[in-house]
Amino acid sequence: MKATYNRILILIALFSVQSCSESFLDVEPINQINSENFFNSEDDYQQALIGTYDLLASTYLNVIMGEIASDNTLCGGENANDVPGWQEIDDMRHNAANDQLRNLWNWMYAGINRANYIFEFQDKLDFNGKEQILGQAAFLRAYYYFELVKWFGDVPLAVDERVNFNDIASYPRARTSEVYAQIEADLAYAASVLPLRQDDAGRVTKGAAQSLLGKALVYQEKYAEAAPVLDEVINSGVYDLYTDFSTLFLQQGENNIESVFEVQYSNIQGAGFGCLQCSEGNVAVGFSGVRGYNGPIYQSGFSFNVPVQDLVDQYTPGDLRLAPTIFDIEAFQAAQAALGVEVTYSEGYEHTGYYNHKYIPRSGESFQDPNLTNATNYRAIRFADVLLLAAEAHRALDNDETALTYLNRVRARAGLAPVAAGGTALTDAILQERRLELAGEGHRFFDLVRTGRAADAIPNFTAGKNELFPIPLVEIELAGNIWEQNPGY
Repeated sequence: MKATYNRILILIALFSVQSCSESFLDVEPINQINSENFFNSEDDYQQALIGTYDLLASTYLNVIMGEIASDNTLCGGENANDVPGWQEIDDMRHNAANDQLRNLWNWMYAGINRANYIFEFQDKLDFNGKEQILGQAAFLRAYYYFELVKWFGDVPLAVDERVNFNDIASYPRARTSEVYAQIEADLAYAASVLPLRQDDAGRVTKGAAQSLLGKALVYQEKYAEAAPVLDEVINSGVYDLYTDFSTLFLQQGENNIESVFEVQYSNIQGAGFGCLQCSEGNVAVGFSGVRGYNGPIYQSGFSFNVPVQDLVDQYTPGDLRLAPTIFDIEAFQAAQAALGVEVTYSEGYEHTGYYNHKYIPRSGESFQDPNLTNATNYRAIRFADVLLLAAEAHRALDNDETALTYLNRVRARAGLAPVAAGGTALTDAILQERRLELAGEGHRFFDLVRTGRAADAIPNFTAGKNELFPIPLVEIELAGNIWEQNPGY
């Protein structure tokens, strides 16, 4: 669906993007089009749905910050003042004035408001296929709320209606359990109406809805509910592990049999630093590239999100995932020199010699500004993730045989011997496999938090505080100070 992700002017008119607004709930139109009279055809609903998908592009921020916050990577960049909001999160010294957290908050709510716009007018017009649109919108709303609840815990909950600036004080922070209940309801509905396969790559399917539902249930430790949902995805026959991990994250590996849900990016339209969420490209790719790079295969980047030695050391000899996950610039430079090819680069701040190889700028994959418009898709939900979540759920239910089957399926693709553990040792093996399999994909911090292991793994992490991030202070003030701040901030 990459072509449909290109901006549609009428959508820009109808949905203001939140970095330019006073509040995350301000969705006043920016021209004279009356949004109350917009839905007059099936195509209008489709355009509104595309606008809802469009905010997925901004989740590059969630991914890169989810790694930086964890023990997998350091912030990096040019110096200690490069993107201060990320540097603060890396050091666990962030506060409620962090601009990057406010961006994440605003952009996720922008996506929710776009979904709610569709539901607000869901009864205005009847046509064949409307449930397909509503099912996709329900998934996207759940996806954005899941991101918010992971980062902030209790958050304001708006359903089936847009919320304007003057109404913010009417929306208190809903309890995390209430937000999850809405997520579950949206995903159950989406799974009930969506097909197993879609003609357009990137559109939500039944399996994507079930997978995200299973993940949300695992996050709540509702293992008895999660296991059968995830099992159904695994046994559907729609997905499998992609054979060659070395090409899984290249553009040639996009939307393959392992892709359950993939954020579609394009390199057609350029972008600027004044509106990063406006980029059609995957901004995280350029930010994760080698600074000042000159040489073959790759392109230069901004040297953020640099993997640490401890992550590299976790991979055992023969693990086929190491090289596709971690790019060792010094080893690459030496190998190219042996071929008579010169490679030069600059060492950025907190240089480790390693870079995120899954999402790194490569020659020929970006046009316009190569740092902001890279077309590499984000693999938001992979079948390997589903297998490991299911393994975790079954282990918690003492179904060790099933857990081992799923775990060892992932390990076999990595070229590793099967695990034969049980009990607590099996739980540890599953969580370790999640780190190795999903490194660089933005999941690590939340895996550590939800399993109670963050304080032991993440430097400067304060238990009882850093499990959640602070509600942006300006949003609390704009809401009339009706929202209490998260503990410790």
